[in-house]
Formats: sequence, C-alpha cells, structure tokens
Amino acid sequence: MAEQRRSNTAGSSAKRTSAKQRAAKKKKKVVIFAVELIIILVMVAVLYLVMNKTSEGPKVTYLEPDKLEIHEEVQENVTMKGYMNVALFGVDAETESQLYKGSRSDSIMIASINMDTGDIKLVSVYRDTYLNIGTDEYRKCNAAYSFGGAEQAVKMLNMNLDMDITDFVTVGYKGLSEVIDGLGGIYIDVDSEELKHINNYQIGIAEVLKCDYNKVTESGYQLLDGLQATAYCRIRYTKGDDFKRASRQREVLMAIEEQAKKADAATLVKVFNNVIGDIYTSIDSDTILDLIGNIANYRIVDEGGFPEESMRTVANIGAKGSSVIPLDLESNVVWLHQFLFDDDDYTVTDSVKEYSQKVTSDTAPYIGQ
Repeated sequence: MAEQRRSNTAGSSAKRTSAKQRAAKKKKKVVIFAVELIIILVMVAVLYLVMNKTSEGPKVTYLEPDKLEIHEEVQENVTMKGYMNVALFGVDAETESQLYKGSRSDSIMIASINMDTGDIKLVSVYRDTYLNIGTDEYRKCNAAYSFGGAEQAVKMLNMNLDMDITDFVTVGYKGLSEVIDGLGGIYIDVDSEELKHINNYQIGIAEVLKCDYNKVTESGYQLLDGLQATAYCRIRYTKGDDFKRASRQREVLMAIEEQAKKADAATLVKVFNNVIGDIYTSIDSDTILDLIGNIANYRIVDEGGFPEESMRTVANIGAKGSSVIPLDLESNVVWLHQFLFDDDDYTVTDSVKEYSQKVTSDTAPYIGQ
C-alpha cells in the first residue's frame, strides 16, 4: 500500500512510474519509520471528546494522494524526500460518526521524521489560523475537518504549507487517559497558574467518562495519571492562551514518548490494544504491532508552532471570529521548511504565494483594530 500511495502522487503516468520507483527503493525505511512514528502518535492523543471505546479495532481509511493537493513542486523537492510527514488530529466529537466528519479538529499537529536518523520534529498548526480550508474558502483552519473529514484537513495542510502528507491519525482524550495510565503515568512540571485550572478540567472530563479523579494538590515536577495529564492538555486560561495550550499538548506527547521507551514490548502492545477502538487512521494496526519493538530508535528532538511567534498576530475577522493570522503566509512556510527539513533555501510554490496574498488582503483591515 505504501508503494501505491507514492505512485499515485504524481499527475502524469511518467511521474507515477517515477514515484513508484522512488517508493520501491525506500519502502523498508518508510514503513519502519512511519509505523514507529504512528506508535508514538497513538500514544500521544493530545485531543478531546471523540467516542466511547469499542472492541472493533481502529477505523482505517486510505487517502488517495491525487485528492490531497500535493503541489507538483513539492513532489519534486529533493530535500523533503528524506522525511515522512504525518498529520495528527484531535476532534471535538461526541458520536462515532463525528470522528470521521462534522467536528472541528481542536488539535492539529504535523510530525516529521527524518528517515535516516529517526529524529522527529513536531509542529502544532494553531486551530484558529486563518487559511484556505481546501475549498478556496478562507476561515479558521480547524473547519476543514468538520466539512470534509481527514481528507480535507490533510489537503488543507498540504495546500497552505507546501507539505506532502498522505497519512494521518485521529484520536480522542479517552484514549489519551488510558495510554498514560497503561504506561504508569507521565512526569510533568505543573506551575502555580496551571494548578488553579487543572482540577476544574478534571471534573469536566470525569463527568464525561463517568469516573472518579485524583486531585492535583501542589505545583512542581510530578507524576500525573491519565486523567490529570489529559486535563493538563486542555488548560487554556493562563498566559499564552491557546498558544500555550498547544505547547502543553506537545509537552505531554514528549513525556509519553519517554515513558513508552522505558516500557517493554508486551506493555506497549497491551496499551495499544486498550485504545485501538479510539483511533481513526490511514495506518493499519497489524503493521504497527509488527514493528512496535523498535520504538527506542526514535526521538523527538524539537517542537514548535505555526504560524511562528514573530510572524503572527490575532484579530477578530468579522463574522469569522477571532483568528490567528499569519502576517505573511509565504514567510511562515519558508520558516516551516527550515525548521522541519533544514532547508535554508526554500522557495514557496506559486499556489502558496496566491494564498498568502489572499490571507493578507482578507485580514489587513482588521489588524490593529
């Protein structure tokens, strides 16, 4: 299936053949690195209200690359060939059908893995970022998942950010809690401001999951259980607002990775089986489980947020509400490729230049009001 995905990416039969040949050469690397990345992503689940756990297994779908708006220049980009990029979504859903479509992705991440070194970099794409949502309509980017599910959300990322994503994972906060408990908890440094909010979030989650919770009574570096860590991910009302919340989500992901590396294969398989019903993905579980033993070879080495801090602002865009605005989308995409792929000479596609101009034109009248 990995070969088929890569071969479908190009727009002509010649390019399809070329892509297939490249995929064949890298098949073993791609599969191993991608799957081990997914193991980490499954354990991350920095996300909310998806559905009750079922015994059916993960919901697997295949995304057709031809429908994901991977720009031709990106397909031919030599620097990106050494990386595997995966989208991670967390959706605000209360029914199983909303896992697939109809709910906004309140958490959006890109995980990029260097296939030669095993180094992983994480980028949160802020959910309120004003972008082309994949249909030439411009609004908060988390609407893409609501309107068109994972396919449109991945398309949105590829279009605006010059990415080549064909795989995704969507999970829920029940799975997050179970993963963390299965690993024996994670270590997080809770500051005094976060302490004021963490237990209130625990109350809300416990009501949904119909379970008890253990109150966090002091600040400082400490072992958090699944419910406590999930509540920590959701804290928004401190300095930094939603930007800081996205940072907490990445922090929890990295803490989970550290605990997962300490666990043996049997524990990891058990954890995966416990959350398997809460996962919607393009990666099949058999492939994940076949390679679960190699998790120690991978490491998260850096993390950040998009748009980059010095190149963004926040403004109320009329009926579209308070939005995170890339002051210059083109410059932000250049920064992203420098950050993820160490590409110091990246030039954005003509499509991104067009989207950048549209974002600027739409938002300029509202900035500074």
